[in-house]
This record gives sequence, C-alpha cells and structure tokens, in this order.
Amino acid sequence: MAQCFHGKGKTLSETAITMEQAPLAPREALRFLELRAKSAQHELAGRTDAGEDVLHYLAQNGEAATRRAVAANPAASPQSNRLLADDPECDVRGELARKIGKLFPGLLLIEIKHLRDLTIETLEQLSRDEEPRVRAILAEEIKHLDCVPQSVVKRLAHDVELSVCMPIIEYSPLLADADLIEIVATAHANAMLSAVARRKGLSGDVSGAIVATHDTSAISALLTNVDARIRKKTLDTIVSQAAEIAEWHGPLVLRAELSPRAIRRIASFVGRGFIDVLASRHGLDDATRSHLKRRLDERRAEEDGTHPAPDTVDFAQRKASLDDGVVAAAEACHKDLVIDTLSVLTKVDEAVVRRILESGSAKAVTALAWRAGLSMRVAFKIQNSVMRLKGADLLAARGGIDFPLSEDEMRWHLGYFGIS
Repeated sequence: MAQCFHGKGKTLSETAITMEQAPLAPREALRFLELRAKSAQHELAGRTDAGEDVLHYLAQNGEAATRRAVAANPAASPQSNRLLADDPECDVRGELARKIGKLFPGLLLIEIKHLRDLTIETLEQLSRDEEPRVRAILAEEIKHLDCVPQSVVKRLAHDVELSVCMPIIEYSPLLADADLIEIVATAHANAMLSAVARRKGLSGDVSGAIVATHDTSAISALLTNVDARIRKKTLDTIVSQAAEIAEWHGPLVLRAELSPRAIRRIASFVGRGFIDVLASRHGLDDATRSHLKRRLDERRAEEDGTHPAPDTVDFAQRKASLDDGVVAAAEACHKDLVIDTLSVLTKVDEAVVRRILESGSAKAVTALAWRAGLSMRVAFKIQNSVMRLKGADLLAARGGIDFPLSEDEMRWHLGYFGIS
C-alpha cells in the first residue's frame, strides 16, 4: 500500500500519483491545491497574454517570486508597475527598474495621459529607491536615453553611490555643460571626475574645469579622450605640470591641439620614442622641427649613456619643484594624485602605495617618500594632510630637515609591504 501524501519533499507529479493510490485528508487536499495554485500563478505572471487584470491581481496578491515575474513582464499595466515600485522586496523593484529603463521610450507613446503620468511617476519613485542596487540598475538602463525627465537624471548624477552616479555622469545626453561643471566642482569622489573626462564631445569649458582640479587620473582620462575639446591654453597648463607625471606623456603627444611652444616643452621631458612621434606631426614649422631634431639627438645620447650628467643646480631645482608639487597636492587633499605621483617615482604599484597611506604608519610613508627621492618635508606633509595623523602618531624630521630613520630602518619598513 502506497503511503499518503504529507506535503514536504514531494513533487506535484508524485503527489498526483499518490492521490490516485490513496484518499487524501482534507488538510492534505488543501495543501495540494495551494501548491498547484502557486505554480499556476507563477506561470501566469510571466505570460504576456495573461491579461492586465490578471497581472495586476498577481502584483497585489502573489508571492515575491510571482511579483518579481510580473515586474519583469512587459505586458504589465502602468498601474501594476506603479504598485510594484513600492514593493517591499528589493528584487521585485530591481526587476521593475530594469524593465522600465528598457521600455520607457515606448511607454511614453501611450495615448492616455494619466497612464503616461503613472509611468513617469514609477520612474521617479525608482530613482529615489532606498536600495542602491535598484537605483544602479535604473541608472544603467537609462544612461543613454534623452527622453527621461531631467529631474531623474540630475538626481541620479548626484547620487552618493558611485554605482548609481557614474553611468549617468559618463553617458547621459541630458547633462548640460553647467551640470557637468557643477559635478566637477562638488564631486565627492575622484572617479566622478574621470567619468566626466571620458564623455564624448566634451566641451572646452568642461575640460578646463577638469584640469583645474589637478586630478591626475581625470586629466589622464581627458587626454585619452579623442572627442574632448581642449583649448590650447588648457593644454599649456597640462604641459607645465606633465614632466613628472609619466602616465600623461603618451596621450599628451597625440593631442592634435598642441601649439609649437607646447611641443617644444613636451620634448624637454619625454623619451626618444615620444619625441619621434612629435617630430612626425604634419604642419610643424621649421624652428620646431629643428628643435625636435636637436632634442632627439640629445635624448639619444642620454639614453645611450654618452651624455654628461645633469648639472647639480638643475637637479636640485627640479627636485625642489617636485617636492612643492607633492606638498601642494597633499595640502589640497588630492590623495589620488599623491598616490599616483609616489607610484610613478618609486615604481611601486598604486595599490601598495595606497595600502601604505591607509596603514596609519608614519614610518612606512616616510620610507616611501625617501625611496621616491622626496624630502622629509614632503613625508611630514603627507602624514599630516593626507593620512590625517595627529600628535604622537606623526613622525617629525630630525634637526628640522633630515629623515629621522636610518636607511636600514626605512628599507625594513618598505620590505614589510613587499617593496625590495
């Protein structure tokens, strides 16, 4: 004799077989009906031919999985979508955000005004969702659209979560120059500046605002962006700061807007390969072409080891200039610029440099500054302005100017972070 159905652990087909073999108690029969009803509801929730009334009933009364299926269903009515925008389940609202973003242009073609208004209201509600994941899904789906309300775009562009604001900042066609300049001025993360710098068709005004931040990564992204318009004056500003920032050299020599003065300045600090690139440009005047040839010969001699060592005074001046640049970045709290500069000078990966700065170890960052060829003044400024160390945690200079650690001690602290 087959055993009676007890609900748990049995499939519907197994249950059906059991029903044929033995009578069910009333409670078991109700349980069976409940399982069949839930299965039928979930199947209907995913069908585009189920009818708006059925889908709305399921949006109101279905379980979470059923409501999620309705949220993803393109046949759900604007009323159902608006209802689901307030659903208690984040996954339901996330599915709705994905669908609304994809279908929004078509939904605006609905002839009945109050249904169009409901769709816009749904979008507004999702843009204010308490869950960042929902807002991020919405931002990714609408980032290229030019038909969404500007209030939604601006709200998402100023979102505190990078996963939300970055797609809008980089791609939305609805952000005007004034909006972008405001974002640059108020950015709460350096990554936002780089997102602006990567935009297609960036104007000269916005490019100038980016360069004014002195953010190394953002300026690098700007130089790499061939669609960005950069005024010659702005490029001259970049060139004047580029000698010690190796990551700018490649994209800088490829910019079409370089003036003859900028070309000659760049040739004074880039390698032979980049000077070759500059010399191959069309439209160079004779004076610039001669200058590049002379600089190329000098650089070739330097790299072949036949050029005399740099003058001591010139070296000291360049070192002092570099110290001042890092101190200025530290005082302005440009942590990423300090990290990038230290990484270039020490030939240490940025992640390791960041780990040292975030370790709270004054001795480790002092050793890193020493390795970079910077002064103890710079090391102390980084401790104070970037690491925000105070009181006894600070490591001061010996005699006001000298490193307080021996070379062996500094090598030990670098070795702790895997720097040989």
